[in-house]
Amino acid sequence: MHTRTLGRTGRTVSAIGLGTWQLGADWGDVDADAARAILDAAVGSGVTFFDTADVYGDGRSEKFIGDYLAGTPGHAITVATKMGRREAQDAANFTLPKFREWTDRSRTNLRVDTLDLAQLHCPPSAVLSTDSVFDALDTLVADGAIAAYGVSVETTADALAAIARPGTASVQIILNAFRHKPLDEVLPAAIAAGVGIIARVPLASGLLSGKYTTETTFAANDHRNYNRDGSAFDVGETFSGVDFEQGVAAAQEFGALAASTGLTTAQAALAWVAQLDGVSSVIPGARSVDQARSNAVAGSAEPLSAGFNAGVAHLYDTYFRAAIHPRW
Repeated sequence: MHTRTLGRTGRTVSAIGLGTWQLGADWGDVDADAARAILDAAVGSGVTFFDTADVYGDGRSEKFIGDYLAGTPGHAITVATKMGRREAQDAANFTLPKFREWTDRSRTNLRVDTLDLAQLHCPPSAVLSTDSVFDALDTLVADGAIAAYGVSVETTADALAAIARPGTASVQIILNAFRHKPLDEVLPAAIAAGVGIIARVPLASGLLSGKYTTETTFAANDHRNYNRDGSAFDVGETFSGVDFEQGVAAAQEFGALAASTGLTTAQAALAWVAQLDGVSSVIPGARSVDQARSNAVAGSAEPLSAGFNAGVAHLYDTYFRAAIHPRW
């Protein structure tokens, strides 16, 4: 497994991490035994970075991770959590007292005194231009409640605003073979500032696994079913905002490209993101032990060819650029 420095945290993390939204909710149910097995399989495959949030299953994901860490003495795992979605998305709610409340809850769930990395969870854009927000985050660092802070964002404009803040350690953003806009300005700005980039939704909610057809269905409590129109949260989080049928067609072509790499379709998609300059860690989710192990393989993949990368760019230009590039 290749490793990278996670921006201004100074921590060394695996190129492929583990996103744990699916351990909490919104992807169907995962029980405690299954969650532990997934975490263990990821770590056994070289993963040293977990990403979670206080709202994933109302803390369920954090608790699973906390239990796992407590039972794994001497681990070298960095855990990033997120806060800010437990209240109405009003910039007035992003205050030091609220931050203390949210981080205290996460510290309890994760069973730690200090959070490795606390990220604002896709806050309103106005939050990123409010000096008192970052003063409050600096206070949490000074108090020892958090070791570092970052921001998870929906748009490249918000990413650039966060990168401009001197205390921002990392920025988490959607980045995958069907979502290229962060390559234009965000990655260069992050490299210049020494800010880590955490790439989320790297498989476009599973489209880039190559396993879906236009007939594929999802459970009623799976966001790939109920949020296709963006009625629950930003539609960019579901299939990274692309039309499902177009995504299936593009994924079939991507799979043909991936066949030349010696990797599975999903592994090639993860390796493409992980090999971008400026990306610190890629955080695919996993709903099974086999998925966790398979995803981790991408972190030790050989460099992808120029021809493969050109093919990915062509697919994006053909299927998605006109609809996706201006939006986020």
